Amino acid sequence: MTFEIDPTAPEQIVRRDFLKHLSAAGAAALMSGTPRLLSANETEPVKQPEATADSCILLWMGGGMAAPDTFDPKRYLPFKKGLKVADMLSTFPAIHTAVDGLEICEGLEGIASVMDRATLIRSAVQPDLGSILHSRHQYHWHTGYVPPQTVAAPHLGAWMARVIGPRNPVMPAFINVGQRLEGVGESEELKAFTTAGFFGSEFGPLNLPYPEEAAKSVRPPQGMTGQRFVNRNKLYRKLIDQSPQRELMSDYHQESMLRSMDKAYRLLSSKERDAFDITLEKEDVRQKYGDSRFGRGCLLARRLVESGARFVEVTTEYVPFLHWDTHADGHTTMDRMHKEIDPPITQLILDLEARGLLDRTLVIIASEFSRDALIEGQPGSNARDQAREKVDEISEMKHFGLHRHFTGGTSVVMFGGGMKRGFVYGKTADERPLMAIENPVSIEDLHATIMTVMGISPKTGFDIEGRPFYVTKDAKGQAVQELFA
Repeated sequence: MTFEIDPTAPEQIVRRDFLKHLSAAGAAALMSGTPRLLSANETEPVKQPEATADSCILLWMGGGMAAPDTFDPKRYLPFKKGLKVADMLSTFPAIHTAVDGLEICEGLEGIASVMDRATLIRSAVQPDLGSILHSRHQYHWHTGYVPPQTVAAPHLGAWMARVIGPRNPVMPAFINVGQRLEGVGESEELKAFTTAGFFGSEFGPLNLPYPEEAAKSVRPPQGMTGQRFVNRNKLYRKLIDQSPQRELMSDYHQESMLRSMDKAYRLLSSKERDAFDITLEKEDVRQKYGDSRFGRGCLLARRLVESGARFVEVTTEYVPFLHWDTHADGHTTMDRMHKEIDPPITQLILDLEARGLLDRTLVIIASEFSRDALIEGQPGSNARDQAREKVDEISEMKHFGLHRHFTGGTSVVMFGGGMKRGFVYGKTADERPLMAIENPVSIEDLHATIMTVMGISPKTGFDIEGRPFYVTKDAKGQAVQELFA
């Protein structure tokens, strides 16, 4: 199955065709057989590296976080009427951090104070996928594969759940916090990569869109206790077994769904479910994380990792034209996003460190691409310009900001997990185009690094109906060794 993007097509048509192919791939995944772990050769398994982390927390800045206005400040000019857009690089001034000589953007003072615990990659790059759709780039970032595929590609968290399994057999190995998969723009596209793909339901995410309601998700319905709860579980299993849709599922996928139900049942009956209740934290602790859904998600992530979760993704939530998706009012929106992420990320790092968890927990801040004031994609791209207003000179505050998608160089921050501390890797140009000019890090190599940290070889693969499928595309990802302490 192949899918080619017509760069001249309206975005809604591109998205509709994209979804049609994703639906076909999803159906193929349900009908596929048991994934079989591949060997390095005919006689021995792939050698797995020694893990430097036990857990991973991905802090996902969905929508395109502008590196020049966060972790890679460039020449700054303040807002003024008549400012030429061509002269606009960063819309926030740089501030000092806890690392001598390292600066990030104003508004991230808390994160600046803990950058001595971080590795900062300033040279992450994304390919030009022809049409700079958030859904395509988010799918690529989370799975390592450009959509669509002939089978449904598993999310990074699902790979960890399948290959190294849960840290605590009661806790879900893969938990997704803060992203609604219903009732928001591009919900079907988000569902396409927020899955275990061909691995089956038991390795998929526990989705918790509202952290403050997470405790309800792991409790039986009110008034349903004892034998009635047991009976309902048995009845549900019977309904699944007799469902007409069973014919669309392989035996493996049906058994995987039943095993996922068993795991959910054990969680609902365990003491670990208290980890999902953030109201059990002291009020002063909750306040330090802030009052945003993302802040509450960071607090929840810390509690989940403390209780044995393997992989937790916390997102600011991707909704088209909101949050990091700054097609208009870029500077004003970025100022709001700084305030939303700075306190909880800072507190998460400090809390993990205070509890002795940071060394064995990899915390990642990432987004699908960066932003620029002039360039869509990267120089030479034929991607359609999606800025809402195109002006040469700034006359209103809404024009002040980085409104276009940029894939030529972006930032990724990593804390803990055996990474170097107070370390900067890679560089982007000081003047437009802000391309990665030193040590570019591809999606494949970034994933190889993350997986190596977690004790998974980038060459780990499975046979899917006679086709090899690897944790990094074609098993070519190479961990960036310079990042490891």
